[in-house]
Amino acid sequence: MDLNRKKKIIFSITLLLIGALLVWAGVFWWNNLRGAGPAFRSPQDDIADIIEDKDKDLPDGENNTEFPLSLPEGFEISIFTDNVPDARVLVQDSLGNFWLSQPDEGTVSLLTIEDNEVTRVDPILQNLDRPHGLALDPENGTVLYVAETDKISRVQLYSDGSFEKIADLPGGGRHYSRTIEFGPDGKLYVSIGSSCDVCYEEDPRRAAIYRMDKDGSNFEEFATGLRNAVFFDWSFVDGRMWATEMGRDRLGDNLPPDEINIVEKGNDYGWPTCYGKNMHDTNFDKNQYIQNPCNEKTPSYIDLQAHSAPLGLVFIPEEGWPEEYWYDLLVAYHGSWNRTIPTGYKIMRFKLDDSGNVLGREDFISGWLQDGTALGRPVDILIQPGGIMYITDDHAGVVYKVSYKGN
Repeated sequence: MDLNRKKKIIFSITLLLIGALLVWAGVFWWNNLRGAGPAFRSPQDDIADIIEDKDKDLPDGENNTEFPLSLPEGFEISIFTDNVPDARVLVQDSLGNFWLSQPDEGTVSLLTIEDNEVTRVDPILQNLDRPHGLALDPENGTVLYVAETDKISRVQLYSDGSFEKIADLPGGGRHYSRTIEFGPDGKLYVSIGSSCDVCYEEDPRRAAIYRMDKDGSNFEEFATGLRNAVFFDWSFVDGRMWATEMGRDRLGDNLPPDEINIVEKGNDYGWPTCYGKNMHDTNFDKNQYIQNPCNEKTPSYIDLQAHSAPLGLVFIPEEGWPEEYWYDLLVAYHGSWNRTIPTGYKIMRFKLDDSGNVLGREDFISGWLQDGTALGRPVDILIQPGGIMYITDDHAGVVYKVSYKGN
């Protein structure tokens, strides 16, 4: 075979390989990423400017009908602070100031408050490994606990004190965020996401919630089978822990459901072999069983639209809030990145009775998704008596303040 013929064969094979790669990339994009634009494109408009301009040059009593966000009657939204990239978890210390985690910045920032307004933002804790979860010591509101991707530490605020590591966590993997919160029992809880989309974990700490004493001792498993329960909270009514849970990918637009679970000690919530109401993931688990292997798992409490990406959740207190909202649940839908038609990008209200049964669900705040573009993506919700709550937005880099002004 002469040299020219060899070159032609090599050239043809190369073209075929490139063509096959392009076809594979196109199919992968079509099946997994064609709805990803809102999640990854920068907002075309600045939501902070839109909100701050909404009432300008309008006659008294008139509202801007082009304002994109929709809230229930009696509620108003404003910008608490902006220019805080990747704003995630927000807590308020006993001196009245706020602390905000910014994982992509490696920073926990101090939001100094004067006359109920943010007067400055300072990156106080820096060069951290994707800090996400924040929690304040219930007995000392100036001791801050910080969850980085591979450890939990605590620090005395407003001092020269350094970080004290109290627990090691498994780092790396697909889900880096570690969320922490003190429970009614005084113990510190931490949610640790899975290392993968769907797999059998080698480290039992992954895809689980653990708890410990506030010095890090007595570290123990609380519940498992939770792929990525990023946020959790406790009900005012019965003290049960509720957690949002993100389902796996690559099962289409509508499977598996995202979930809200009531998390109880010792329970297994099914991942990676089960999802939703004890549905067997036969796409992953090819083993044959005499009966459904999910029957012994704990089913989801509430199924949500797949790929909604539920994050922060809070129960509404009494003081300062309308009675029809008392003890209802608010959930932040961060929004899809892998659904053909994007979904989420809103705050959902779940109407609950005295036993926690769901009576209905409705949008509480919507409108961040506009014509295939996301003006923002809500993350955490910090709710307070007096009809006030704060919402972080890691896409727009802002913190919103929502106030109940009455009807």
